[in-house]
Amino acid sequence: QVQLVESGGGLVQAGGSLSLSCAASGLTFRNYNMGWFRQAPGKEREFVAAIRSSGSTASADSVKGRFTISRDNAKNTVYLQMNSLKPEDTAVYYCAAGLALYSAYDRRNAHTYGYWGQGTQVTVSS
Repeated sequence: QVQLVESGGGLVQAGGSLSLSCAASGLTFRNYNMGWFRQAPGKEREFVAAIRSSGSTASADSVKGRFTISRDNAKNTVYLQMNSLKPEDTAVYYCAAGLALYSAYDRRNAHTYGYWGQGTQVTVSS
């Protein structure tokens, strides 16, 4: 049974930092591309950042230069380091796993990820 468990969310003031983790189990982690998405109240889920099984990364324009995604295959964990947080970053953050060999995989498209965590709340106060 595949499980993705996020941790590290919380309340922080604008300009502060948080580090999210997502621990994966039940899958061969190195064979999966990993992504972070977020969903704010009343809004659609949106892409934040992704890291391929190869290690290449991509991030949304709204978080470029502030958020960094990384992975540790030995620990089956993907991370999202969030710096210079803004109130508009407030959302539930989800990690997701997409099979690297899936030909239709598009790291910015939530529908191409097969597994999802339960989410962790990030709240940035002004």
